[in-house]
Amino acid sequence: MVKRRWQDIAIGLVVPVVAIAIWQWVASMGWVNENILPSPLQVWRKWVAYLLPLQDFGTWREANGGGRLAWLVSGELITDALGSLYRVIVGFLVGAGLALPIGLSMGASRIAYAWLNPLFQLLRPIPPIAYIPLSILWFGLGNPPAIFLIALGAFFPVLMNTIAGVRQVDGIYLRAARNLGASGPTMFLRVILPAAVPYILTGMRIGIGTAFIVVIVSEMIAVNNGLGFRILEAREYFWSDKIIAGMITIGLLGLAIDAGMNKLNNYLLRWHRGLEH
Repeated sequence: MVKRRWQDIAIGLVVPVVAIAIWQWVASMGWVNENILPSPLQVWRKWVAYLLPLQDFGTWREANGGGRLAWLVSGELITDALGSLYRVIVGFLVGAGLALPIGLSMGASRIAYAWLNPLFQLLRPIPPIAYIPLSILWFGLGNPPAIFLIALGAFFPVLMNTIAGVRQVDGIYLRAARNLGASGPTMFLRVILPAAVPYILTGMRIGIGTAFIVVIVSEMIAVNNGLGFRILEAREYFWSDKIIAGMITIGLLGLAIDAGMNKLNNYLLRWHRGLEH
């Protein structure tokens, strides 16, 4: 099992490594302007400088005259990444925490579905980005508007998957439970909810991914730190290597979060037939 896992990881690295090699070759041949598309080596140096703490390189900074070079070794990456992760986690918990009970109610009750579905179907196509002006008017600047937008982005994937999971429970399970004398609460807790868990977890996985997309946009508008804010700052100074370094950091964090969600899904669904093989 461990050997197979490492083989899968090695296979998955082939395409990224080849892509980086081609990128480096194109940049080294001078076919593109390095200010527009810096080489992977330049991006790596920027990423390391973005990660390392400033105080460790104070002498180096002074020797190079400060200015732009003073920024190069700033140690901002950890602070920015933690700030973005905080907003993602809080916003996701708020959005999923609201979507889960509402989705369970709408899936289990035709009356609740009839009352609430038109409203949510009206709001669902509106992207969270469209709420940016209102979020600033309602919450001002800082974390509150960003968390509001992230919660909004995570809400609908969890809601719709929860509703689908509850409404698509196999009827044979329900009939078997009724024949065995299961009451309403027992039916919901022991039959409907477990059967809907795969859908719910899928919705949460999609929701956390959406939350990570929204946090970058919200940080470009409403806050003064975070990965999105640094990318916007780099754009203003035309630091394309910093932009790409920030983008790669976002990708790595997103990959780590998705891998963690996948492991959680596998653990919680270890009883599921699809995971037995």
